[in-house]
Amino acid sequence: MALDGIFLRHIKNELETEAIGARVSQVYQPNRDELIIALRTYKGNKKLLLSARANSPRVNFCENTPENPAQPPMFCMLLRKKIGGGKLVSIRQQDCDRIIFFEFECVNELGDVMMISVICEIMGMYSNIIVVSNGVIIDSLKRVDLSMSSRRLVLPNIKYELPEAQDKLNILNATPVEIAELIKNLDSEIPLNKALMRVIQGVSPIVCRELEYRVCEGATNRLNGVLYDKLITELAHFKNTAENCTGKPCVIYRDDGKPMDFSFMAVEQYSGFAKVEQCESFSNLLDVFYNARDTRERMRVKTQDLTKLLSNICERISRKIAKQQAELSECANREHLRICGDLLQANLYRVERGAQFVDVENFYDENGATLRIKLNPAISPAANAQKYYKDYQKAKNAEHILKEQIEKGKRELNYVDSVLDTVNRAETEKELAQIRDELTEQGYLHRQKGKHKQPAALPPIEFESSDGFKILVGRNNRQNDSLTLKTASKNDIWLHTKDIHGSHTIIIGNGREISDTAIIEAAQLAAYHSKAQNSNQVPVDYTFVRYVSKPSGAKPGMVIYVNNKTVYVTPCNKINNKQRVKP
Repeated sequence: MALDGIFLRHIKNELETEAIGARVSQVYQPNRDELIIALRTYKGNKKLLLSARANSPRVNFCENTPENPAQPPMFCMLLRKKIGGGKLVSIRQQDCDRIIFFEFECVNELGDVMMISVICEIMGMYSNIIVVSNGVIIDSLKRVDLSMSSRRLVLPNIKYELPEAQDKLNILNATPVEIAELIKNLDSEIPLNKALMRVIQGVSPIVCRELEYRVCEGATNRLNGVLYDKLITELAHFKNTAENCTGKPCVIYRDDGKPMDFSFMAVEQYSGFAKVEQCESFSNLLDVFYNARDTRERMRVKTQDLTKLLSNICERISRKIAKQQAELSECANREHLRICGDLLQANLYRVERGAQFVDVENFYDENGATLRIKLNPAISPAANAQKYYKDYQKAKNAEHILKEQIEKGKRELNYVDSVLDTVNRAETEKELAQIRDELTEQGYLHRQKGKHKQPAALPPIEFESSDGFKILVGRNNRQNDSLTLKTASKNDIWLHTKDIHGSHTIIIGNGREISDTAIIEAAQLAAYHSKAQNSNQVPVDYTFVRYVSKPSGAKPGMVIYVNNKTVYVTPCNKINNKQRVKP
Protein backbone atom coordinates (compact mmCIF):
# COMPACT_ATOMS: atom_id res chain seq x y z
CA MET A 1 0.00 0.00 0.00
CA ALA A 2 1.12 3.60 -0.63
CA LEU A 3 0.57 4.63 3.00
CA ASP A 4 3.84 3.17 4.23
CA GLY A 5 5.83 3.84 7.38
CA ILE A 6 7.69 6.85 5.93
CA PHE A 7 4.46 8.40 4.69
CA LEU A 8 2.95 7.83 8.15
CA ARG A 9 5.99 9.61 9.62
CA HIS A 10 5.13 12.66 7.52
CA ILE A 11 1.50 12.44 8.67
CA LYS A 12 2.65 12.20 12.29
CA ASN A 13 4.82 15.30 11.86
CA GLU A 14 1.90 17.19 10.34
CA LEU A 15 -0.48 16.14 13.12
CA GLU A 16 2.02 17.07 15.84
CA THR A 17 2.33 20.59 14.44
CA GLU A 18 -1.39 21.31 14.86
CA ALA A 19 -2.84 18.82 17.34
CA ILE A 20 -0.48 18.61 20.33
CA GLY A 21 -2.18 20.27 23.30
CA ALA A 22 -5.63 19.99 21.74
CA ARG A 23 -8.66 18.94 23.80
CA VAL A 24 -11.09 16.19 22.78
CA SER A 25 -14.51 17.79 22.32
CA GLN A 26 -16.34 14.75 20.90
CA VAL A 27 -15.82 11.23 19.56
CA TYR A 28 -17.84 9.77 16.68
CA GLN A 29 -17.98 6.36 15.08
CA PRO A 30 -19.76 6.76 11.72
CA ASN A 31 -19.34 3.07 10.89
CA ARG A 32 -17.75 -0.08 12.27
CA ASP A 33 -14.24 0.64 10.90
CA GLU A 34 -13.79 4.39 11.43
CA LEU A 35 -13.48 6.83 14.30
CA ILE A 36 -13.50 10.63 14.24
CA ILE A 37 -12.05 12.53 17.18
CA ALA A 38 -13.08 16.20 17.24
CA LEU A 39 -10.25 18.34 18.64
CA ARG A 40 -10.18 21.94 19.88
CA THR A 41 -6.76 23.23 18.89
CA TYR A 42 -5.09 26.62 19.21
CA LYS A 43 -5.72 27.13 15.48
CA GLY A 44 -9.40 26.16 15.58
CA ASN A 45 -11.40 22.93 15.51
CA LYS A 46 -9.97 19.88 13.75
CA LYS A 47 -11.40 16.44 13.02
CA LEU A 48 -8.97 13.54 13.32
CA LEU A 49 -9.97 10.46 11.30
CA LEU A 50 -8.73 7.03 12.42
CA SER A 51 -9.64 4.39 9.86
CA ALA A 52 -9.16 0.63 10.16
CA ARG A 53 -10.87 -0.16 6.86
CA ALA A 54 -9.19 -3.03 5.05
CA ASN A 55 -8.81 -1.16 1.75
CA SER A 56 -8.15 2.35 3.09
CA PRO A 57 -6.63 2.33 6.61
CA ARG A 58 -5.19 5.71 7.53
CA VAL A 59 -4.81 8.56 10.03
CA ASN A 60 -5.38 12.15 8.96
CA PHE A 61 -7.27 15.38 9.50
CA CYS A 62 -10.47 15.25 7.46
CA GLU A 63 -12.78 17.90 6.03
CA ASN A 64 -15.71 15.80 4.80
CA THR A 65 -16.95 13.71 7.69
CA PRO A 66 -19.19 10.66 7.16
CA GLU A 67 -22.77 10.73 8.42
CA ASN A 68 -23.13 9.42 11.98
CA PRO A 69 -25.65 6.74 13.01
CA ALA A 70 -28.58 7.66 15.27
CA GLN A 71 -27.20 5.49 18.09
CA PRO A 72 -23.42 5.50 18.76
CA PRO A 73 -21.79 2.03 18.95
CA MET A 74 -20.46 0.70 22.27
CA PHE A 75 -16.81 1.27 21.32
CA CYS A 76 -17.60 4.91 20.57
CA MET A 77 -19.31 5.28 23.96
CA LEU A 78 -16.27 3.76 25.66
CA LEU A 79 -13.92 6.24 23.99
CA ARG A 80 -16.16 9.15 24.91
CA LYS A 81 -15.99 8.04 28.50
CA LYS A 82 -12.24 7.47 28.53
CA ILE A 83 -10.82 10.36 26.48
CA GLY A 84 -13.71 12.87 26.36
CA GLY A 85 -12.29 16.24 27.46
CA GLY A 86 -8.78 14.75 27.49
CA LYS A 87 -5.66 16.52 26.26
CA LEU A 88 -3.54 15.12 23.41
CA VAL A 89 -0.03 15.31 24.83
CA SER A 90 2.03 13.29 22.35
CA ILE A 91 1.98 11.39 19.06
CA ARG A 92 4.62 8.77 18.47
CA GLN A 93 5.39 6.13 15.88
CA GLN A 94 6.90 2.69 16.37
CA ASP A 95 10.15 2.93 14.36
CA CYS A 96 9.08 3.10 10.70
CA ASP A 97 6.24 0.64 11.19
CA ARG A 98 2.67 1.63 10.42
CA ILE A 99 1.77 1.89 14.11
CA ILE A 100 0.99 5.28 15.61
CA PHE A 101 0.28 6.07 19.29
CA PHE A 102 -1.94 8.96 20.42
CA GLU A 103 -1.33 9.71 24.11
CA PHE A 104 -4.18 11.49 25.92
CA GLU A 105 -3.98 12.97 29.42
CA CYS A 106 -7.42 12.34 30.93
CA VAL A 107 -9.25 12.56 34.25
CA ASN A 108 -11.19 9.51 35.47
CA GLU A 109 -14.39 9.36 37.54
CA LEU A 110 -12.44 9.80 40.78
CA GLY A 111 -10.67 12.91 39.53
CA ASP A 112 -7.30 11.16 39.09
CA VAL A 113 -5.13 12.05 36.10
CA MET A 114 -4.36 9.04 33.91
CA MET A 115 -2.81 8.39 30.50
CA ILE A 116 -4.87 6.71 27.78
CA SER A 117 -3.23 5.52 24.57
CA VAL A 118 -5.24 5.18 21.36
CA ILE A 119 -3.13 3.00 19.08
CA CYS A 120 -3.85 2.90 15.37
CA GLU A 121 -2.32 -0.10 13.59
CA ILE A 122 -2.39 0.40 9.81
CA MET A 123 -1.85 -3.08 8.41
CA GLY A 124 -4.32 -3.64 5.56
CA MET A 125 -6.98 -6.20 6.44
CA TYR A 126 -5.43 -6.55 9.92
CA SER A 127 -5.77 -2.84 10.73
CA ASN A 128 -7.12 -2.05 14.17
CA ILE A 129 -7.68 0.72 16.73
CA ILE A 130 -6.80 -0.26 20.30
CA VAL A 131 -7.36 1.64 23.57
CA VAL A 132 -4.66 0.98 26.19
CA SER A 133 -4.04 2.17 29.76
CA ASN A 134 -0.87 1.29 31.69
CA GLY A 135 0.03 -1.27 29.04
CA VAL A 136 -3.28 -3.14 29.40
CA ILE A 137 -5.90 -3.24 26.65
CA ILE A 138 -9.19 -1.61 27.63
CA ASP A 139 -10.88 -2.55 24.35
CA SER A 140 -10.35 -2.53 20.59
CA LEU A 141 -12.31 -1.82 17.46
CA LYS A 142 -11.69 -5.40 16.30
CA ARG A 143 -11.18 -8.05 18.95
CA VAL A 144 -8.81 -10.88 18.04
CA ASP A 145 -9.28 -14.16 19.95
CA LEU A 146 -7.73 -17.63 19.66
CA SER A 147 -10.08 -18.61 16.87
CA MET A 148 -8.62 -15.79 14.76
CA SER A 149 -4.95 -15.84 15.77
CA SER A 150 -2.79 -18.01 17.98
CA ARG A 151 0.19 -15.63 17.93
CA ARG A 152 -1.22 -12.32 19.11
CA LEU A 153 -4.46 -11.73 21.01
CA VAL A 154 -6.22 -8.37 21.15
CA LEU A 155 -8.78 -8.62 23.96
CA PRO A 156 -9.79 -6.49 26.96
CA ASN A 157 -7.77 -6.85 30.19
CA ILE A 158 -4.69 -8.44 28.62
CA LYS A 159 -1.27 -6.87 28.07
CA TYR A 160 -0.83 -4.99 24.81
CA GLU A 161 1.91 -6.42 22.63
CA LEU A 162 3.30 -4.94 19.45
CA PRO A 163 2.87 -6.95 16.24
CA GLU A 164 5.78 -9.19 15.41
CA ALA A 165 8.62 -7.06 13.97
CA GLN A 166 9.90 -7.72 10.46
CA ASP A 167 13.57 -8.52 9.91
CA LYS A 168 14.32 -5.31 8.02
CA LEU A 169 16.58 -2.28 8.43
CA ASN A 170 15.18 0.96 9.79
CA ILE A 171 16.16 3.77 7.40
CA LEU A 172 16.41 6.14 10.37
CA ASN A 173 19.12 4.04 12.07
CA ALA A 174 20.92 2.27 9.24
CA THR A 175 23.42 3.95 6.92
CA PRO A 176 23.01 3.94 3.11
CA VAL A 177 26.14 1.75 2.83
CA GLU A 178 24.70 -0.87 5.21
CA ILE A 179 21.47 -0.99 3.20
CA ALA A 180 23.31 -1.19 -0.14
CA GLU A 181 25.58 -4.00 1.08
CA LEU A 182 22.65 -6.01 2.40
CA ILE A 183 20.86 -5.59 -0.93
CA LYS A 184 23.96 -6.62 -2.86
CA ASN A 185 24.42 -9.76 -0.73
CA LEU A 186 20.90 -11.13 -1.24
CA ASP A 187 20.96 -14.72 -2.43
CA SER A 188 19.39 -14.40 -5.87
CA GLU A 189 19.45 -11.76 -8.57
CA ILE A 190 16.11 -9.96 -8.20
CA PRO A 191 14.81 -6.57 -9.42
CA LEU A 192 16.17 -3.71 -7.37
CA ASN A 193 12.71 -2.54 -6.29
CA LYS A 194 11.96 -6.02 -4.85
CA ALA A 195 15.32 -6.03 -3.06
CA LEU A 196 14.60 -2.62 -1.50
CA MET A 197 11.20 -3.89 -0.31
CA ARG A 198 12.88 -6.92 1.24
CA VAL A 199 15.54 -4.90 3.09
CA ILE A 200 14.06 -1.53 4.16
CA GLN A 201 11.36 -1.19 6.80
CA GLY A 202 8.24 0.85 6.07
CA VAL A 203 8.49 1.48 2.32
CA SER A 204 5.75 0.93 -0.27
CA PRO A 205 6.12 -0.53 -3.79
CA ILE A 206 5.80 2.87 -5.49
CA VAL A 207 8.70 4.26 -3.43
CA CYS A 208 10.91 1.26 -4.22
CA ARG A 209 10.08 1.49 -7.93
CA GLU A 210 10.93 5.19 -7.86
CA LEU A 211 14.32 4.53 -6.23
CA GLU A 212 15.03 1.85 -8.84
CA TYR A 213 14.00 4.24 -11.64
CA ARG A 214 16.38 6.92 -10.33
CA VAL A 215 19.29 4.50 -10.05
CA CYS A 216 18.65 2.64 -13.29
CA GLU A 217 15.34 1.41 -14.60
CA GLY A 218 15.28 -2.39 -14.66
CA ALA A 219 18.35 -2.75 -12.40
CA THR A 220 18.83 -5.79 -10.17
CA ASN A 221 20.30 -6.08 -6.70
CA ARG A 222 23.75 -7.02 -8.08
CA LEU A 223 24.98 -3.45 -8.59
CA ASN A 224 28.61 -2.50 -9.16
CA GLY A 225 30.62 0.58 -9.95
CA VAL A 226 28.74 3.72 -10.90
CA LEU A 227 25.29 2.20 -10.29
CA TYR A 228 26.32 1.10 -6.80
CA ASP A 229 27.51 4.62 -5.98
CA LYS A 230 24.31 6.04 -7.44
CA LEU A 231 22.24 3.72 -5.21
CA ILE A 232 24.08 4.95 -2.11
CA THR A 233 23.49 8.59 -3.17
CA GLU A 234 19.76 7.98 -3.69
CA LEU A 235 19.50 6.14 -0.36
CA ALA A 236 21.22 9.07 1.35
CA HIS A 237 18.66 11.50 -0.13
CA PHE A 238 15.87 9.13 0.85
CA LYS A 239 17.21 8.84 4.42
CA ASN A 240 17.36 12.64 4.70
CA THR A 241 13.74 12.91 3.51
CA ALA A 242 12.60 10.31 6.04
CA GLU A 243 14.54 11.80 8.98
CA ASN A 244 13.53 15.44 8.43
CA CYS A 245 10.07 14.82 6.93
CA THR A 246 10.89 17.01 3.94
CA GLY A 247 8.73 15.05 1.49
CA LYS A 248 5.90 16.61 -0.51
CA PRO A 249 2.39 15.08 -0.78
CA CYS A 250 1.92 13.94 -4.39
CA VAL A 251 -1.06 12.22 -6.07
CA ILE A 252 -0.68 10.27 -9.33
CA TYR A 253 -3.66 10.43 -11.69
CA ARG A 254 -4.47 8.14 -14.61
CA ASP A 255 -5.36 9.45 -18.07
CA ASP A 256 -9.08 9.32 -17.22
CA GLY A 257 -8.53 11.59 -14.21
CA LYS A 258 -8.93 8.94 -11.51
CA PRO A 259 -6.28 8.85 -8.74
CA MET A 260 -4.18 5.68 -8.92
CA ASP A 261 -1.48 6.15 -6.24
CA PHE A 262 0.20 8.66 -3.93
CA SER A 263 3.56 9.24 -2.30
CA PHE A 264 5.60 11.57 -0.08
CA MET A 265 8.25 12.07 -2.79
CA ALA A 266 8.23 13.34 -6.37
CA VAL A 267 7.31 10.51 -8.74
CA GLU A 268 9.05 10.38 -12.13
CA GLN A 269 8.72 6.70 -13.06
CA TYR A 270 5.48 7.12 -15.06
CA SER A 271 6.99 9.74 -17.42
CA GLY A 272 4.13 11.03 -19.59
CA PHE A 273 1.78 8.11 -18.91
CA ALA A 274 0.36 9.60 -15.71
CA LYS A 275 -0.14 13.03 -14.20
CA VAL A 276 1.46 13.93 -10.85
CA GLU A 277 -0.03 16.72 -8.75
CA GLN A 278 1.07 18.12 -5.40
CA CYS A 279 -1.50 18.59 -2.62
CA GLU A 280 -1.75 21.19 0.12
CA SER A 281 -0.99 18.72 2.90
CA PHE A 282 -0.70 15.01 3.58
CA SER A 283 -4.12 14.99 5.25
CA ASN A 284 -5.63 16.75 2.25
CA LEU A 285 -3.97 14.16 -0.03
CA LEU A 286 -5.57 11.24 1.82
CA ASP A 287 -8.95 13.01 1.88
CA VAL A 288 -8.81 13.58 -1.89
CA PHE A 289 -7.56 10.07 -2.67
CA TYR A 290 -9.97 8.07 -0.52
CA ASN A 291 -13.06 10.26 -0.14
CA ALA A 292 -15.04 9.25 -3.25
CA ARG A 293 -14.26 5.55 -2.94
CA ASP A 294 -14.94 5.43 0.80
CA THR A 295 -18.25 7.26 0.41
CA ARG A 296 -19.45 4.60 -2.02
CA GLU A 297 -18.17 1.81 0.24
CA ARG A 298 -19.86 3.27 3.35
CA MET A 299 -23.18 3.53 1.54
CA ARG A 300 -22.78 0.01 0.11
CA VAL A 301 -22.44 -1.36 3.65
CA LYS A 302 -25.42 0.67 4.91
CA THR A 303 -27.64 -0.42 2.01
CA GLN A 304 -26.81 -4.14 2.18
CA ASP A 305 -29.99 -5.07 4.07
CA LEU A 306 -32.26 -3.09 1.74
CA THR A 307 -30.49 -4.35 -1.37
CA LYS A 308 -30.82 -7.95 -0.22
CA LEU A 309 -34.50 -7.48 0.71
CA LEU A 310 -35.41 -5.86 -2.62
CA SER A 311 -33.38 -8.38 -4.64
CA ASN A 312 -35.21 -11.25 -2.89
CA ILE A 313 -38.57 -9.58 -3.57
CA CYS A 314 -37.67 -9.15 -7.26
CA GLU A 315 -36.64 -12.79 -7.50
CA ARG A 316 -39.85 -13.97 -5.78
CA ILE A 317 -42.08 -11.86 -8.05
CA SER A 318 -40.18 -13.05 -11.16
CA ARG A 319 -40.68 -16.70 -10.18
CA LYS A 320 -44.39 -16.07 -9.55
CA ILE A 321 -44.83 -14.38 -12.94
CA ALA A 322 -43.02 -17.24 -14.70
CA LYS A 323 -45.31 -19.79 -13.04
CA GLN A 324 -48.44 -17.80 -13.94
CA GLN A 325 -47.28 -17.49 -17.56
CA ALA A 326 -46.84 -21.26 -17.71
CA GLU A 327 -50.38 -21.71 -16.38
CA LEU A 328 -51.65 -19.17 -18.91
CA SER A 329 -50.10 -21.13 -21.78
CA GLU A 330 -52.03 -24.19 -20.61
CA CYS A 331 -55.29 -22.19 -20.75
CA ALA A 332 -54.74 -21.60 -24.46
CA ASN A 333 -56.00 -25.18 -25.07
CA ARG A 334 -59.42 -24.52 -23.49
CA GLU A 335 -61.34 -24.61 -26.82
CA HIS A 336 -60.47 -28.29 -27.13
CA LEU A 337 -62.26 -28.90 -23.80
CA ARG A 338 -65.44 -27.20 -25.06
CA ILE A 339 -65.36 -29.20 -28.31
CA CYS A 340 -64.97 -32.46 -26.37
CA GLY A 341 -67.95 -31.50 -24.21
CA ASP A 342 -70.11 -30.68 -27.25
CA LEU A 343 -69.18 -33.88 -29.10
CA LEU A 344 -69.68 -36.00 -26.02
CA GLN A 345 -73.09 -34.39 -25.32
CA ALA A 346 -74.17 -35.07 -28.91
CA ASN A 347 -73.09 -38.73 -28.73
CA LEU A 348 -74.23 -39.78 -25.25
CA TYR A 349 -76.32 -42.63 -26.70
CA ARG A 350 -73.18 -44.21 -28.18
CA VAL A 351 -71.11 -44.11 -24.96
CA GLU A 352 -71.11 -47.20 -22.78
CA ARG A 353 -70.96 -46.60 -19.03
CA GLY A 354 -67.50 -47.45 -17.63
CA ALA A 355 -65.74 -46.87 -20.98
CA GLN A 356 -62.29 -45.24 -20.80
CA PHE A 357 -62.63 -43.43 -24.17
CA VAL A 358 -64.98 -42.98 -27.09
CA ASP A 359 -64.33 -42.30 -30.80
CA VAL A 360 -66.76 -39.80 -32.36
CA GLU A 361 -67.02 -37.82 -35.62
CA ASN A 362 -65.79 -34.23 -35.07
CA PHE A 363 -68.42 -32.06 -36.75
CA TYR A 364 -66.26 -28.99 -36.06
CA ASP A 365 -63.66 -30.41 -38.45
CA GLU A 366 -64.20 -29.63 -42.14
CA ASN A 367 -63.15 -33.16 -43.06
CA GLY A 368 -65.24 -34.79 -40.32
CA ALA A 369 -62.22 -36.54 -38.81
CA THR A 370 -62.69 -38.96 -35.92
CA LEU A 371 -61.74 -37.62 -32.46
CA ARG A 372 -60.96 -39.87 -29.50
CA ILE A 373 -62.29 -38.40 -26.23
CA LYS A 374 -60.84 -39.58 -22.93
CA LEU A 375 -63.45 -40.51 -20.28
CA ASN A 376 -63.54 -41.07 -16.56
CA PRO A 377 -65.01 -44.61 -16.18
CA ALA A 378 -66.12 -43.93 -12.61
CA ILE A 379 -68.81 -41.42 -13.65
CA SER A 380 -71.63 -41.42 -16.19
CA PRO A 381 -71.25 -40.24 -19.83
CA ALA A 382 -73.37 -37.13 -19.07
CA ALA A 383 -71.20 -36.31 -16.06
CA ASN A 384 -68.11 -36.64 -18.28
CA ALA A 385 -69.60 -34.11 -20.71
CA GLN A 386 -70.38 -31.71 -17.86
CA LYS A 387 -66.82 -32.10 -16.52
CA TYR A 388 -65.40 -31.00 -19.87
CA TYR A 389 -67.70 -27.92 -19.81
CA LYS A 390 -66.65 -27.16 -16.23
CA ASP A 391 -62.93 -27.49 -17.08
CA TYR A 392 -63.46 -25.22 -20.10
CA GLN A 393 -65.14 -22.52 -17.99
CA LYS A 394 -62.42 -22.85 -15.34
CA ALA A 395 -59.68 -22.38 -17.96
CA LYS A 396 -61.53 -19.37 -19.43
CA ASN A 397 -61.85 -17.70 -16.02
CA ALA A 398 -58.27 -18.60 -15.15
CA GLU A 399 -56.99 -16.91 -18.32
CA HIS A 400 -58.71 -13.65 -17.39
CA ILE A 401 -57.46 -13.78 -13.78
CA LEU A 402 -53.93 -14.83 -14.77
CA LYS A 403 -53.61 -11.96 -17.25
CA GLU A 404 -54.60 -9.54 -14.51
CA GLN A 405 -52.23 -11.15 -12.00
CA ILE A 406 -49.32 -11.16 -14.46
CA GLU A 407 -49.88 -7.51 -15.30
CA LYS A 408 -50.11 -6.67 -11.59
CA GLY A 409 -46.91 -8.64 -10.93
CA LYS A 410 -45.07 -6.81 -13.70
CA ARG A 411 -46.12 -3.45 -12.26
CA GLU A 412 -44.96 -4.50 -8.80
CA LEU A 413 -41.67 -5.81 -10.19
CA ASN A 414 -41.19 -2.52 -12.01
CA TYR A 415 -41.84 -0.59 -8.78
CA VAL A 416 -39.50 -2.71 -6.63
CA ASP A 417 -36.81 -2.38 -9.30
CA SER A 418 -37.24 1.40 -9.22
CA VAL A 419 -36.81 1.43 -5.42
CA LEU A 420 -33.68 -0.71 -5.77
CA ASP A 421 -32.34 1.89 -8.20
CA THR A 422 -32.95 4.72 -5.69
CA VAL A 423 -31.20 2.66 -2.98
CA ASN A 424 -28.16 2.21 -5.23
CA ARG A 425 -28.05 5.97 -5.86
CA ALA A 426 -28.66 7.07 -2.24
CA GLU A 427 -25.88 9.23 -0.83
CA THR A 428 -26.95 9.78 2.78
CA GLU A 429 -28.52 7.83 5.60
CA LYS A 430 -31.46 10.27 5.62
CA GLU A 431 -32.29 9.23 2.06
CA LEU A 432 -32.21 5.59 3.13
CA ALA A 433 -34.53 6.40 6.06
CA GLN A 434 -37.06 7.86 3.64
CA ILE A 435 -36.80 4.82 1.37
CA ARG A 436 -37.34 2.51 4.35
CA ASP A 437 -40.39 4.55 5.35
CA GLU A 438 -41.77 4.21 1.81
CA LEU A 439 -41.24 0.44 1.85
CA THR A 440 -42.95 0.24 5.25
CA GLU A 441 -45.89 2.19 3.89
CA GLN A 442 -46.13 -0.21 0.94
CA GLY A 443 -46.01 -3.26 3.23
CA TYR A 444 -42.56 -4.58 2.29
CA LEU A 445 -41.08 -3.75 5.71
CA HIS A 446 -42.67 -4.17 9.13
CA ARG A 447 -43.04 -1.04 11.20
CA GLN A 448 -41.02 -1.28 14.38
CA LYS A 449 -42.90 -1.38 17.65
CA GLY A 450 -43.02 1.71 19.79
CA LYS A 451 -43.19 5.33 18.76
CA HIS A 452 -42.35 5.69 15.11
CA LYS A 453 -40.49 8.88 14.22
CA GLN A 454 -41.21 10.04 10.70
CA PRO A 455 -37.91 10.76 8.88
CA ALA A 456 -37.41 14.44 8.11
CA ALA A 457 -38.32 15.18 4.51
CA LEU A 458 -35.30 16.06 2.40
CA PRO A 459 -35.64 18.72 -0.30
CA PRO A 460 -35.15 17.69 -3.93
CA ILE A 461 -31.68 18.07 -5.41
CA GLU A 462 -31.47 21.56 -6.89
CA PHE A 463 -29.45 22.80 -9.87
CA GLU A 464 -29.43 25.93 -12.00
CA SER A 465 -29.04 25.83 -15.75
CA SER A 466 -26.41 27.96 -17.44
CA ASP A 467 -29.15 30.36 -18.56
CA GLY A 468 -30.74 30.70 -15.13
CA PHE A 469 -33.55 28.11 -14.95
CA LYS A 470 -34.03 26.21 -11.70
CA ILE A 471 -33.84 22.40 -12.16
CA LEU A 472 -35.15 20.05 -9.44
CA VAL A 473 -34.36 16.31 -9.27
CA GLY A 474 -36.27 13.87 -7.02
CA ARG A 475 -34.35 11.65 -4.60
CA ASN A 476 -36.89 8.79 -4.30
CA ASN A 477 -40.32 7.69 -5.51
CA ARG A 478 -42.36 9.59 -2.95
CA GLN A 479 -40.39 12.77 -3.61
CA ASN A 480 -40.83 12.20 -7.35
CA ASP A 481 -44.61 12.22 -6.84
CA SER A 482 -44.49 15.33 -4.69
CA LEU A 483 -42.18 17.13 -7.11
CA THR A 484 -44.26 16.33 -10.21
CA LEU A 485 -47.80 16.49 -8.85
CA LYS A 486 -47.53 19.21 -6.18
CA THR A 487 -44.42 21.37 -6.55
CA ALA A 488 -44.34 21.81 -10.33
CA SER A 489 -46.81 24.01 -12.18
CA LYS A 490 -48.57 22.93 -15.38
CA ASN A 491 -46.27 24.97 -17.66
CA ASP A 492 -43.03 23.60 -16.16
CA ILE A 493 -41.23 20.86 -18.09
CA TRP A 494 -41.04 17.29 -16.77
CA LEU A 495 -38.21 14.92 -17.81
CA HIS A 496 -37.53 11.22 -17.27
CA THR A 497 -35.32 8.59 -18.88
CA LYS A 498 -37.27 6.65 -21.51
CA ASP A 499 -38.18 3.12 -20.28
CA ILE A 500 -35.35 3.32 -17.71
CA HIS A 501 -35.74 3.72 -13.95
CA GLY A 502 -34.68 7.14 -12.72
CA SER A 503 -35.64 10.35 -10.96
CA HIS A 504 -38.33 12.79 -12.05
CA THR A 505 -36.69 16.04 -13.16
CA ILE A 506 -38.48 19.38 -13.35
CA ILE A 507 -37.46 22.63 -15.05
CA ILE A 508 -39.15 25.55 -13.27
CA GLY A 509 -40.25 28.12 -15.84
CA ASN A 510 -41.60 30.88 -13.56
CA GLY A 511 -43.57 32.32 -16.49
CA ARG A 512 -40.61 32.30 -18.92
CA GLU A 513 -40.33 30.18 -22.04
CA ILE A 514 -37.97 27.34 -21.18
CA SER A 515 -34.90 27.27 -23.43
CA ASP A 516 -33.46 24.33 -25.38
CA THR A 517 -30.25 24.75 -23.37
CA ALA A 518 -32.10 24.21 -20.10
CA ILE A 519 -33.85 21.15 -21.56
CA ILE A 520 -30.53 19.56 -22.61
CA GLU A 521 -28.89 20.28 -19.28
CA ALA A 522 -31.89 18.95 -17.35
CA ALA A 523 -31.90 15.85 -19.57
CA GLN A 524 -28.23 15.25 -18.73
CA LEU A 525 -29.11 15.47 -15.04
CA ALA A 526 -32.11 13.15 -15.48
CA ALA A 527 -29.86 10.61 -17.24
CA TYR A 528 -27.23 10.92 -14.50
CA HIS A 529 -29.81 10.30 -11.76
CA SER A 530 -31.04 7.10 -13.38
CA LYS A 531 -30.10 3.48 -13.86
CA ALA A 532 -28.30 4.51 -17.08
CA GLN A 533 -25.83 6.73 -15.21
CA ASN A 534 -22.79 5.00 -16.75
CA SER A 535 -24.17 4.77 -20.30
CA ASN A 536 -23.87 7.00 -23.37
CA GLN A 537 -26.61 8.48 -25.54
CA VAL A 538 -29.40 7.90 -23.02
CA PRO A 539 -32.95 8.64 -24.28
CA VAL A 540 -34.78 11.16 -22.08
CA ASP A 541 -38.47 11.98 -22.59
CA TYR A 542 -39.73 15.47 -21.80
CA THR A 543 -43.13 17.13 -21.86
CA PHE A 544 -45.11 19.81 -20.03
CA VAL A 545 -46.19 18.88 -16.49
CA ARG A 546 -49.83 19.27 -17.53
CA TYR A 547 -49.46 16.18 -19.71
CA VAL A 548 -48.24 14.03 -16.77
CA SER A 549 -50.78 12.19 -14.59
CA LYS A 550 -50.87 9.45 -12.00
CA PRO A 551 -53.26 6.51 -12.53
CA SER A 552 -55.54 5.65 -9.64
CA GLY A 553 -53.92 3.14 -7.31
CA ALA A 554 -50.48 3.40 -8.94
CA LYS A 555 -47.37 2.81 -6.85
CA PRO A 556 -45.25 5.80 -5.70
CA GLY A 557 -43.27 7.34 -8.54
CA MET A 558 -45.38 5.68 -11.27
CA VAL A 559 -46.96 8.15 -13.76
CA ILE A 560 -48.16 8.22 -17.36
CA TYR A 561 -47.53 11.03 -19.85
CA VAL A 562 -48.38 12.08 -23.42
CA ASN A 563 -47.29 14.66 -26.03
CA ASN A 564 -43.66 13.99 -25.20
CA LYS A 565 -40.46 14.44 -27.19
CA THR A 566 -37.19 12.54 -26.76
CA VAL A 567 -33.61 13.82 -26.60
CA TYR A 568 -30.46 11.67 -26.45
CA VAL A 569 -27.78 12.86 -24.02
CA THR A 570 -24.69 11.69 -22.14
CA PRO A 571 -25.30 11.62 -18.34
CA CYS A 572 -23.65 14.48 -16.50
CA ASN A 573 -23.99 15.85 -12.98
CA LYS A 574 -22.61 19.25 -13.97
CA ILE A 575 -24.34 21.86 -16.09
CA ASN A 576 -23.30 21.69 -19.74
CA ASN A 577 -24.77 23.98 -22.40
CA LYS A 578 -22.82 22.81 -25.45
CA GLN A 579 -25.62 20.63 -26.87
CA ARG A 580 -28.90 21.66 -28.44
CA VAL A 581 -32.30 20.00 -28.78
CA LYS A 582 -32.81 18.53 -32.23
CA PRO A 583 -36.32 18.83 -33.74
